[in-house]
Amino acid sequence: MVSPDKSAGKQLHEGLASLLAATVSNSGKTRIEIARQTSIHKDALRRILTGERAASLAEASHILNACGVDPKLSLALFILTDADQAIQWIDTEVGDFLGAFFTGLPVALTCELGSRLQEVRPRWAKGTAQRLARLLSDHIDDLERRDALYIENVNGSVDD
Repeated sequence: MVSPDKSAGKQLHEGLASLLAATVSNSGKTRIEIARQTSIHKDALRRILTGERAASLAEASHILNACGVDPKLSLALFILTDADQAIQWIDTEVGDFLGAFFTGLPVALTCELGSRLQEVRPRWAKGTAQRLARLLSDHIDDLERRDALYIENVNGSVDD
């Protein structure tokens, strides 16, 4: 029987290999170019991308950087979601949004909550995430409505 830790470790290893392989594939660069830029032997790179060999954190970071994506954001998305979600969001506006959000949130929480920061409870996280998603959805709807009104006003001014 595989222990839960080994099973989780294997899933993490396979997920990282999948993330790295997809990122290399989407980069438009050959594996040889990536190997050269990262100073990882081409055979070692092949084994990493196929999951035969685990990538170190430094190797994963170098591979992602050579592919032209932000390694910290890519790895954070992978760790916080999964390989499939990270692959979809890497190098997109929603991925960039999340990177800026993750970076800005600790400072914003400290500024807004101050000494009350210690009152925050983990059980509030899911509800807060849903509330934030609703807030973003409402904000996008509001921007679209304003754009439509602006276009309507501009077209009305032209017709006059």
